[in-house]
Amino acid sequence: MEIEIRKSARELTLIQDGKEAYRCRVGLGPNAKGPKQKSGDGRTPEGTYRICLVKEPGKYGRSLGLSYPGEHDARAGFLRGDIDRATLEAILLAHAQKRRPPWGTALGGEIYLHEGGSATDWTQGCVALDAADMDVIFPCWPQIERVVLRP
Repeated sequence: MEIEIRKSARELTLIQDGKEAYRCRVGLGPNAKGPKQKSGDGRTPEGTYRICLVKEPGKYGRSLGLSYPGEHDARAGFLRGDIDRATLEAILLAHAQKRRPPWGTALGGEIYLHEGGSATDWTQGCVALDAADMDVIFPCWPQIERVVLRP
């Protein structure tokens, strides 16, 4: 099972056995165009992530934490000079060990799929769902192998 999010369409699709099982609207960060690069940029990441943290309930209701920054985010951030080699290596090691990557870096972190409403782009870079949609998505989290965020 996987989740695909098409940022330009503001749409989440739950895919099971290669077929669409559910589709819903999402809200993103206010600067949704382009990939997240830095903490506070208001962008939602692009790439492939896994669920690394589950909160029931969290500040914004039920929440599924994503493994941002990913390896590709860390390498790009290192090449831009946003993070140092030690931070790069810590992120890469966390991914190799299938742990949550460090979230307190210049690249940002704490990116969730969470409740709070999909009517507008209001998050700090998270993916917001309506509560009724989270009723469908949240119980699936143990089976979700990856979350793909596309432009």
